[in-house]
Amino acid sequence: MIPPGKTIGVLGGGQLGRMLAQAATRLGYRVHIYEPQAGCPAGAVAHKEVNAAYDDLAALTAFARECDVVTYEFENVPAGPLKAIEAIAPLHPHWSVLATCQNRSREKNWLKQGGFPHARFAEVAAGGDIAAGIREVGLPCVVKTADFGYDGKGQVKVRDEAGIAAAQTAFAAQACVIEQWIDFACEVSVVMARSAKAAIRVFPLVENIHTNHILDFSIVPARVAPEITAAAEKMARLIAEKIGLVGVMGVEMFVTRDGRVLVNELAPRTHNSGHYTIDACATSQFEQQVRAICGLPLGDTRLLSPVVMVNILGDAWAAGEPKWEVLLAEPSVRLHLYGKADPRPGRKMGHFTLTSRDADMALGLAQKIKARLPG
Repeated sequence: MIPPGKTIGVLGGGQLGRMLAQAATRLGYRVHIYEPQAGCPAGAVAHKEVNAAYDDLAALTAFARECDVVTYEFENVPAGPLKAIEAIAPLHPHWSVLATCQNRSREKNWLKQGGFPHARFAEVAAGGDIAAGIREVGLPCVVKTADFGYDGKGQVKVRDEAGIAAAQTAFAAQACVIEQWIDFACEVSVVMARSAKAAIRVFPLVENIHTNHILDFSIVPARVAPEITAAAEKMARLIAEKIGLVGVMGVEMFVTRDGRVLVNELAPRTHNSGHYTIDACATSQFEQQVRAICGLPLGDTRLLSPVVMVNILGDAWAAGEPKWEVLLAEPSVRLHLYGKADPRPGRKMGHFTLTSRDADMALGLAQKIKARLPG
């Protein structure tokens, strides 16, 4: 066990690292952030911020020596250099989990080999024949870069022959994964934690609504049949066990119109769709990550109230400062801003949660408040 008072190192300085640092500090831990960009959101609430490249082995080694355990807050930390620090401080989740999940080809093949249901896919090497891969999968489909894609970046839906030619040009120099388009009934996600002693705690199933490929609303409990919830949670538990997770993971899934549950992506860290847990669960996903990586007992994941989480993007600043008074006038709203100075369109600047006696009521009110928020 790594008790309170020790130091947790976090690779990555974004909002997930910020909320993790806040949770860890409440439990009495010190938090050090390692982030290439100075003045990051997580660094503002941590005890120490180190700014260096992720492949700077000297800086990474020195950072690890000051920490009792190290974790990461997003997948684009290169896994290779992390092998060098695992002998210095425990790294959770293990770098091999990161290596699997940060590359779509490796992730899809891991799901396939494990027998987990997923969309049909094809792989194309950099400079390969993307058109042939698309025809193998069939239209419509989605072409995605194998590396460094998130929030819709690095991917395009292909509907017709014109789209095939455009994708061939756009992705010609990159390794790609081509996935069958799933005409889903809804998207859901499971956020869970697994300890080093193999204890697993699953948070309530989340129903997600995306706009322009970015998560817009998360609704809890998910408005799906009980058998869908059971299937999704069972699959997530099996994934955590098979991949050897120690920490928190988000599993994104499609629910098809005929009631099947397909795995879309794995995220071996706290997840955007799990932010509701701060205000609506007995234990937040961020406190749970601290508990898991430090060997503490995992916390209670009970839902205390139906809730909707709403992302606040930089678009809300397009005509001036957002109308915070509209949002904060509602007693059941909780606002979380990430301390980012530049509100660019599509950039996640914060979120708010709204609790209510049922999910539909919470969603309706959250949609009205979001529509009135922009300045």
